[in-house]
Amino acid sequence: MKPESVKHPPTAVISEIYPLIDGGLSPSKAIVGEPFAVSANIFKDGHDIMRARLRWRGFADGTFFSPQPWEEAPMEHLENDRWQGSFTVENTGMHEFLIEGWGDRFASWVHAFEKKCEADDEELPLVLQEGALIVEKSAEIAKAGQDQETFRQLFAIAETMRKHPPSVVADLVLSEDLAFLMALFPDRDLAYSSQVVALIVEPVLARCSAWYEFFPRNAFGDPARHSGFRDCLPRLDQARDMGFNVIYLPPIHPIGESNRKGKNNSVTCQPGDYGSPWAIGGKAGGHREIEPLLGSHDDFSWFVKEAGKRGLKIALDFALNCSPDHPYVKAHPDWFHIRPDGSIMYAENPPKKYQDIYPLNFHCEDWRNLWDELTDVIRFWCGKGISVFRVDNPHTKPVSMWAEIIPAIKREFPDTIFLSEAFTRPRMMEALAKAGFSQSYTYFTWRVAKQELTDYALELTSSELKDYFRGNFWPNTPDILAEHLWDAPPAMFKIRAGLAATLCSNWGIYAGYEYCENAPMNNGKEEYLDSEKYELKARDWEAPGIRPFITELNRARRENPALQLYENLRFYDCPNPEILCYGKSTPDLANRIVVAVSLDPYNSQEGMLNLPLEELGIDPALPYTVTDLLHGDSYTWQGHGNYIALSPFGRFMHLFRLDQ
Repeated sequence: MKPESVKHPPTAVISEIYPLIDGGLSPSKAIVGEPFAVSANIFKDGHDIMRARLRWRGFADGTFFSPQPWEEAPMEHLENDRWQGSFTVENTGMHEFLIEGWGDRFASWVHAFEKKCEADDEELPLVLQEGALIVEKSAEIAKAGQDQETFRQLFAIAETMRKHPPSVVADLVLSEDLAFLMALFPDRDLAYSSQVVALIVEPVLARCSAWYEFFPRNAFGDPARHSGFRDCLPRLDQARDMGFNVIYLPPIHPIGESNRKGKNNSVTCQPGDYGSPWAIGGKAGGHREIEPLLGSHDDFSWFVKEAGKRGLKIALDFALNCSPDHPYVKAHPDWFHIRPDGSIMYAENPPKKYQDIYPLNFHCEDWRNLWDELTDVIRFWCGKGISVFRVDNPHTKPVSMWAEIIPAIKREFPDTIFLSEAFTRPRMMEALAKAGFSQSYTYFTWRVAKQELTDYALELTSSELKDYFRGNFWPNTPDILAEHLWDAPPAMFKIRAGLAATLCSNWGIYAGYEYCENAPMNNGKEEYLDSEKYELKARDWEAPGIRPFITELNRARRENPALQLYENLRFYDCPNPEILCYGKSTPDLANRIVVAVSLDPYNSQEGMLNLPLEELGIDPALPYTVTDLLHGDSYTWQGHGNYIALSPFGRFMHLFRLDQ
């Protein structure tokens, strides 16, 4: 039986699309309002002149079932068979794009007609008639598109081509005016489309953010006084004044009492010990509720609004931990790991034991309802105005679960971003990014030497990782006091903050860093002594610490667009192994930043900084100005090499803006 319609076989080859994550199995990523560049090999059999375009669309109701009309933009030929193009999406959420390629019948015909005219070919009249058919086809396309004026013009030209000899109409058919009209309504009947590629379009905050983490229960800094949300305004003001724009809170949910941990992770809980916020669930409820000592839902909503007034986003910790007192344990015991004796397995990371936490079994027989419930928990907090989540240990949960949950949330709440707290194997960290995480913690925390910092930063920002993995550089976390910070001088804390804030467009610190808190547990682990995870911590919030320096760092980031970009990092030559030099520039070179930082917190260092001035748009034969954004000084330099001197007791870092 003959089918009513048969789709034509592929008429072109579209290959090596870039960026394409895992062959299109994982979504690509873009930032709202910024060009998203795509390239591909596009060609076909024969000698036709090729044309190509990008097509993209979003979805009207946030699902994949109500697509909006396609938008399109032309692609340009680069060299050989490589084409490139870009498009800009003006709204966040889930989108998709494809590439379309076809042989341009009219341009190919014009090329052949010119050659035959030069050769005075006897077939010119017949060739002209063939051209008239092509023009007439575009006239019909214009008519179908309701462009009557263009239809009449093209139809008249086709008739002219039929009635007059080639010598009379040659100038007309070879004119730019006709080429313009034909380009408006090309014949794409034999166009071939590539695969459809999913695209996550995220807010600018996914690319550029400065995070500050504090425990709201410790807003007083007084071990004898548990604070709540309404006591936290000074902490919000302080974070805002330092230039941070994301406030990350550890879990704010009720804390379990069974097997509650004491100070320094002790298995013995003394009266007055508040336990770990990550042991979620108690009499007041589970993941949808708030620890009563912090306040009510109304108090939390007030807190979120107050943060918003200050230009701050609140990030919640999505920790899939349950204390033995969590409502899930009673209602859904099958969601946990049941041991042969009928007990529920608690969490372990040998030699660490977390008797106060029951891990969920994400592969239990009722996994479908469990996954749906966890998605609903995120949806619940999105409804409370939360659009940023830091996810605790996502690498201990199925990647497939995140690949389902994150797009589902982004379809309904398109501005949501997710930070992956996964200090784990590189391939797992990459898989989580492909599953949809907007940002990820990184190994920066442990990269100290010049070469390892250079290699790692380039791996993140210059390899294919940059297309889907956005790093977030943290010098410390509540779980990690890196060994190089143990009993270290303030200069080391400044060095690490300076590196984090300028090597990467996303960075963050955990409270106490600005006061150089650095007492380790002395147990061979990179843990804080008297960890705030288990107790209220004495802290003088009014002490200056290194807050002025952090404030200047974030001010420079805010005022210089080059520092807000992720993929523009370049390293520069300085022979001294203790001085790291690098820079960032905007694509148009309107903003050019060069950083020189000493990696030595104890001794002075000096050396020559050699810059590729031509790449920076600076004439090496002419003087240029460098302005130190941290200290306010300006210097006149000339030539590729210039001397720098750095000291941990003074200017250990230069943050230069280049002008000529």
